[in-house]
Parts: sequence; C-alpha cells; structure tokens
Amino acid sequence: MQTPTQGIKRVVLAYSGGLDTSIILKWLQTTYGCEVVTFTADLGQGEELEPAREKALLLGIKPEHIFIEDLREEFVRDYVFPMFRANAQYEGLYLLGTSIARPLIAKKQIEIARRVGADAVAHGATGKGNDQVRFELSYYALEPDIKVIAPWREWDLVSRTALIDFAEKNQIPIAKDKRGDAPFSVDANLLHASSEGKVLEDPALETPDYVYSRTISPEDAPDTPTYITVDFEKGDAVAVDGVKMSPATLLAHLNKLGRDNGIGRLDLVENRFVGMKSRGMYETPGGTILYFAHRGIESLTLDRGAGHLKDELMPKYAELIYNGFWFSPEREMLQVLIDKSQEFVTGSVRLKLYKGSAWVVGRESPYSLYDQDLVTFEEGAVAYDHRDAAGFIKLNALRLRTLAKRNRKTGGA
Repeated sequence: MQTPTQGIKRVVLAYSGGLDTSIILKWLQTTYGCEVVTFTADLGQGEELEPAREKALLLGIKPEHIFIEDLREEFVRDYVFPMFRANAQYEGLYLLGTSIARPLIAKKQIEIARRVGADAVAHGATGKGNDQVRFELSYYALEPDIKVIAPWREWDLVSRTALIDFAEKNQIPIAKDKRGDAPFSVDANLLHASSEGKVLEDPALETPDYVYSRTISPEDAPDTPTYITVDFEKGDAVAVDGVKMSPATLLAHLNKLGRDNGIGRLDLVENRFVGMKSRGMYETPGGTILYFAHRGIESLTLDRGAGHLKDELMPKYAELIYNGFWFSPEREMLQVLIDKSQEFVTGSVRLKLYKGSAWVVGRESPYSLYDQDLVTFEEGAVAYDHRDAAGFIKLNALRLRTLAKRNRKTGGA
C-alpha cells in the first residue's frame, strides 16, 4: 500500500451511501486521520438519498459536513443539453450518460471543498476504469493544487472478502444482498443507466433480461405505435406534445415514453481511455428519442456546410467528454462553435415510437431551409435551371477525366 499523503486535515468525499463509499469513508478516517465531508449528488438516479445522510451520521460525520444536493436541472440544462446540441456519440453509438455526469459531481466537490476549507477530495472510482480520469482531470482543471485521494489505487482491500471484513471490523452496516459479489455494477442518472462486469464480461453472451432497469423489452412494448412531438428552441428541447417543461422534467417525461416503448438499449464493446476494451449495457430511453428528434430538426434548419462540419467535429467532441476533458479549452472552443450553429434550430419534430425504435415522421420550422419550389419534380417558375447542372458536373469531373486519361496512357487502374 502506498504511503498516505501527509498533512491532509479535511477531505470531501463523493459519497453515495452504499457499501463501497461507506468503507471508503471509514478508511479515510482511519488511514489519514482526517475529517471527512460527504457530498451526495441527486442526478436523477432514482434512489432515495436521505439514507445516505443517515449512514454518514452513523459513521460519525458532523451534520454540517453532510451535503446532499438536487442537481437534476443543472445536470440536464448545463451538461446534457449542450452535449446533445452536438449529437455527441462516442464511437458512433454511446450517448455518454456516465461520462457527462462526472464533471458536474467534480465541480460541486471542489465548490464544497472551498466552502469548508478542505485540502483534499476523494472518489470511489476503481483503478481500471475511466471515471478516475474524469473525476481527477476535472478536479485539477478547477483547483490545480487540490490533493486527490483515490482509495482503490492505494489500499490493500483487493477482494470482496477483504472489504466485508473491513466493514465488519468497523461496524459498517452490511445489507444481506451486499455480502456476496454483485452480479453486475450499475451507474444511473437521469440520462441513462449503465451496467458492467460479472455476467456481462463475456461479450459473446446476450445480456440477461434481469439486467435491464430503464426499459421494457421491445417484444413486450405495445403493438400500437406512440406518436409524439418535441419542440426545440435554439437546439434545446423545450416542450413535448405542446406542453412546456423544464429540462429535467422534459427528459424524465421522454424517459417514460422510451421505457414504455422499449427504446434506448445498447450492448457495446468500447475502448476505454485507460487502454482496455470493456463490454457494457446502456439504457438511454429519453436520450435516444431526444437524439433523433434533434437530428430531425437540424436536417430542416441547418445549412449543409454547417451540418457536415458539425458531423466531422462530433467524434472529437464526444471523445473529449468520454476521456474527461469537459473543462478543457478545446471542448469549450468546440462548444462555442456548436452553440453558434444552433441559432436557428427551432421548430417541431414528430416522432413515431414503436417496439424499440424511434424515428422522425415529420418536422417543421419557421426557419426551415427546405424549399418545396426548388425540390419539386413539377416544372415551374423556380430559381433552379436544370441546364446549369451540366457545367457544374463538368467542372467537378475535370480532375477525374484528367486522371482517367493518364491512367489510360500508363495502363494504371
């Protein structure tokens, strides 16, 4: 075990109230001899958070050093929505539900550390995962001299048995269902639920039904499609079926619609930033609907050059979020460009939800670039002269014809 950093008097711990972070809390007290401040974030994970307060009190944390904050609106408004303006998908599929939550948790930890005069922050991410990177890059971007404690990289509690033994010796309550190895691990927030490990580690095997928590099976979804409309203003969803909603309320509503129609499941083998491949199962019901709706309104309102440039930049933007660089200058620079592109992304999109799928069936906008007079097959007084296409084609074909002539002379392909 590494030698603990000396001189730490007070640390702010990202605390869920579960067994692992409760063990970490006690470990910090016994190993560092420091005062622990707990921070529990409500990101819409769907769990009652007051037990976390009770558990912290039981473990000797002062009431004034227990912080529980409802971050649902801030999470969706300032993190999820800006990311969805970019249509961000890591490796073309993953809607980044876990990745986008980490910078907000880290930001709040740093704010609390400043408020209570803490000299360190701590998290419960393991040494093999991406979250350790996301948390710590965010910490250092916001408070460059902060000390960071990552227990999973320091302690010698390397097995479930060792963790349970530590809990028992330190009188940490252990629920019966927590004594054995969990069949899989779950991370959840208002945007998604992700499941990894154990029963999911063999990528050749189908995900068991009991793993899913946010969606019903597409086979069990209604036999009649559900039609909805999503209204956008400057790239952000503001209403569903004409009803204005706050960002978090809107996403929760889309989650229910997605859940009931079996939408948003993703079985993915991805490349972690730390260098290994991992297999995870993601459920993003409302986010999947939002993704298709946003692309639908952009198809009507975004200029071709701007839209194609966004699509070229999106993989870089998504990778920055996945790798933990939300607070980096390059992500912020890309965000300015993305937000500029959304000035006229306003209007309404109609979607059809049916047995695991969501697709756009209609769209309209006061800023539409779609001109029916231009695209119609009917002849009329329009601004497009078919004869102009001949010169356009010849100019674009010039280099291809030149190459073909050379290849004919040289016998090339």
